[in-house]
Amino acid sequence: MARDEAYRQAEERIEEARRKGAKELNLGGMALTEVPEAIVNLAQLEVLILSDNQLIALPKAIANLTQLQGLYLSNNQLTALPKAIANLTQLQRLFLSCNRLTALPEAIFHLTQLKCLSLSHNELTDIPAAITNLTQLQRIMFSKNKLTHIPAALGFLTKLQEIEISNNPLNPGLAAAYEQGTEAVLEYLRAKTDA
Repeated sequence: MARDEAYRQAEERIEEARRKGAKELNLGGMALTEVPEAIVNLAQLEVLILSDNQLIALPKAIANLTQLQGLYLSNNQLTALPKAIANLTQLQRLFLSCNRLTALPEAIFHLTQLKCLSLSHNELTDIPAAITNLTQLQRIMFSKNKLTHIPAALGFLTKLQEIEISNNPLNPGLAAAYEQGTEAVLEYLRAKTDA
């Protein structure tokens, strides 16, 4: 793959972060089309910002960032995530809004420490029930997708405080509940499991 100026600058930032033992690395807004493999050397990272680039994929090396708590990937061109992302067991915040995801990667369901999951502005048509594995979720954002429903079992995630599902072709019952707020959505979902 061609190594352009943005890639070289990203490599320099990665090397500087390695030397300093940095906990956070911002590679956002650099017009990157790929993430340098040198990212593998930053096992101490807790926050990685890759938003506002032109990424179509993440390297499998991302799996080495086992201390990562925040991963920001919004405003890219991602259509999938590597299975290796399941290794990020400390991840609490995952932002994937404004990408090209048509399905939720199964690896996400292994990220059991997730508290905030943003998937707005994608092309999702379904949210698998396995999302309920994410028992620590407090906030989920699915706005501007192609969803008509969400899994009823979400109603039983006890820590969930906010569900954002605006601008989806929701079924009438769910849409009416959403207009009344998150608690009404949770009640609607719990009622669906009783039916």
